Amino acid sequence: MDINTNEKGTQEACHAEDVRKSHHSDKIKKNLMNRLSRIEGQVRGVKGLIEKDTYCDDVLNQIASIQSALNGVGKLLLEQHLKTCVVERFQEGDEEVIDELLITVNKLMK
Repeated sequence: MDINTNEKGTQEACHAEDVRKSHHSDKIKKNLMNRLSRIEGQVRGVKGLIEKDTYCDDVLNQIASIQSALNGVGKLLLEQHLKTCVVERFQEGDEEVIDELLITVNKLMK
């Protein structure tokens, strides 16, 4: 599992004392941040295309590319969530995490 450790060298949990927090490894966090930075640049590019009155079909294709990139971020984040937080909470007997996950997956699939 990709679980971060705190300053004391102990593993951080997904939730403790009603505080929910993720615990991505530095590698995963860097991957997510790099992807989001590229997406941010793509969005700025689309804004520029609209300002320049670029042909609508070209802009729409760029928007589709952005949506695909965001889906990739969502898939990676979902994978890590399943492998860490969901497993951890389920092993602790928290079956509510399954309902939470189903709601989130339904939102992602809209």
